[in-house]
Amino acid sequence: MRHPPRLFALLSGAALVLASSAFAAMGTASGAAAPSCTVQYSVAGQWAGGFQGALTVTNNGAALTGWSLGFDFPAGQTVAQGWGAKWSQTGAAVTAANESWNATLGTGASVTAGFIASWSGANTAPRGFTLNGTPCDTGPGPDPTPTAPAPTPTPTPTSTPTPTPTGPTDPTDPVPGAPELSVIGNRLTDQNGATRRLLGVNRSGGEFMCVQGNGIFDGPVDDASVRAIADWKANTVRIPLNEECWLGLDNIKPEYRGAAYAEAVKGLVGRVLARGMTPVVELHWTYGQYTGNSSGCADVHASCQKPMPDARYAPQFWTSVANTFKNDRRVVFDLFNEPYPDRATSTTGQAWACWRDGGTCQGIGYEVAGMQDLVDAVRATGARNLVLVPGIAYSNDLSQWLTHSPTDPTGNLAAAWHVYNFNACSNEACWDSTLAPIAARVPLVAGEIGENTCGHGFIDRVMNWFDARALSYLGWTWNTWNCNSGPALITSYDGTPTSFGIGLRDRLRSLN
Repeated sequence: MRHPPRLFALLSGAALVLASSAFAAMGTASGAAAPSCTVQYSVAGQWAGGFQGALTVTNNGAALTGWSLGFDFPAGQTVAQGWGAKWSQTGAAVTAANESWNATLGTGASVTAGFIASWSGANTAPRGFTLNGTPCDTGPGPDPTPTAPAPTPTPTPTSTPTPTPTGPTDPTDPVPGAPELSVIGNRLTDQNGATRRLLGVNRSGGEFMCVQGNGIFDGPVDDASVRAIADWKANTVRIPLNEECWLGLDNIKPEYRGAAYAEAVKGLVGRVLARGMTPVVELHWTYGQYTGNSSGCADVHASCQKPMPDARYAPQFWTSVANTFKNDRRVVFDLFNEPYPDRATSTTGQAWACWRDGGTCQGIGYEVAGMQDLVDAVRATGARNLVLVPGIAYSNDLSQWLTHSPTDPTGNLAAAWHVYNFNACSNEACWDSTLAPIAARVPLVAGEIGENTCGHGFIDRVMNWFDARALSYLGWTWNTWNCNSGPALITSYDGTPTSFGIGLRDRLRSLN
């Protein structure tokens, strides 16, 4: 988000996996049965009257140019909405048909789709899977009702034994306080395996005050002000940082750079942790002169949002930050605020290549550090902390994130997305087509949500969409600015909300 001139709810539950393989007759007495497809079913989160499920189907037969997965819900469950497929239901029969972007399903290829559904009485696993009419299972799966242990199934010669969860299928108890977050499939999980969501606010100031010579943070960051955030029932605070201030470059006043700046940041991180919340440290403003399309400033220094991080200092920044926090996996790393190489390049393909690989990028006059460079810098320190990776178009476009995502040896990456009412991808149709496929594969975190209306009608829609899918979001911003230009969540650091902030505050409290 650009700035003025001066300037949990937990849907817990370990995944319950049902893997079933279908066998089609070969037509010979002596030949072994040939599998036609494999379906994996999981419940990522369950709550009173509702749950989130996912299905991954692997095609073991001939390549398909269109597919339709069918199954039955035997206990009256009803699909309310879904993603990754076109969902429909008639009585107990549910169908998930391909979208245009995932219609091709080659031999050995898999596709995943997810849904939100209601249940009552018992949440029995679906059965009777078919792929384009060909059976994919031969018997019922386990019953993932959360209040009783799952029975141990008896294998038969014609079906693959269904794995039995270890212990009762009650939702796993989350660890108290801020968790050490890990990526399991498309979920964020804590040390106990409980599903976690990042729900909270941004605390702006650390990115601009120091480079403007006015301090380190904009407003108080003492324990009372952090407690006020926790009183909203937030569980996460995102902390934007300035590259030059952290590294102590000599264009920054001595009292606001280097060790003084880093100690102030560590102090805020510690107070956030002490209040049981997750701190997200994020690289916001960086070095490098850019005067092209949508330039925020002509300054070579880190005094505005640049289209991409620079190769000169950004890897150094992340090496230093990762070394500082690598022994505390409760701290999350957000690689770069809002990349916009698409404003400088001729094609979207060039923008995504620049985003991932960096180097010499069209229209950008400095050497760029790509997202892969920054992931490499973090992991080279031995840090295993969760890393958030934003998209392009000011983090509002994730359309090619899966295709271009950087490689992480720890597998601990999540996608970061930003949205305001004035962005291009700011409606449910775009979220269904662009975000849902991402959320079906990796954890999705809306690092900034906001609007410039001084109301909360738009973020209400965003939160509705994200809540329905048990995803994460953080409001911009916990600062006492004018809510039109900020936008600002509060009028006072005691937590008094603006008209805009009321929407986020009330939602966070309702989820707790």
